[in-house]
Amino acid sequence: MNIYESAENYLETILMLKNKFGTVRSIDIANELGFSKPSVSVAMKKLRESGHINVDSDGCIILTENGLTIAKSVYERHTHISSWLIALGVDEKTAIEDACRIEHVISQQTFEKIREHINKKH
Repeated sequence: MNIYESAENYLETILMLKNKFGTVRSIDIANELGFSKPSVSVAMKKLRESGHINVDSDGCIILTENGLTIAKSVYERHTHISSWLIALGVDEKTAIEDACRIEHVISQQTFEKIREHINKKH
């Protein structure tokens, strides 16, 4: 499941917006990420062509099964890593920003060990 970091960020953002608002359009993503609407449109076209999203007749973006799997994985990494960093004493803003970078480069093995460590503590 090789996918670029920017695509992972878009998929994660779609999942988060879907959970928050129920439906997601390109403008919602642009507003959330602070990107231009044309930039988001290009990215959505690529995600559609790669089979990660579908867009319905109303312009609502829907994650495919593959897209949802990736989005959930990235979101899980993000939440666990940011929580772990906060527990270590990192301020919340920095922890969230760092987790956003770490979530894309950390190996599955390392992430599993971090998750095991967090779960032992709770």
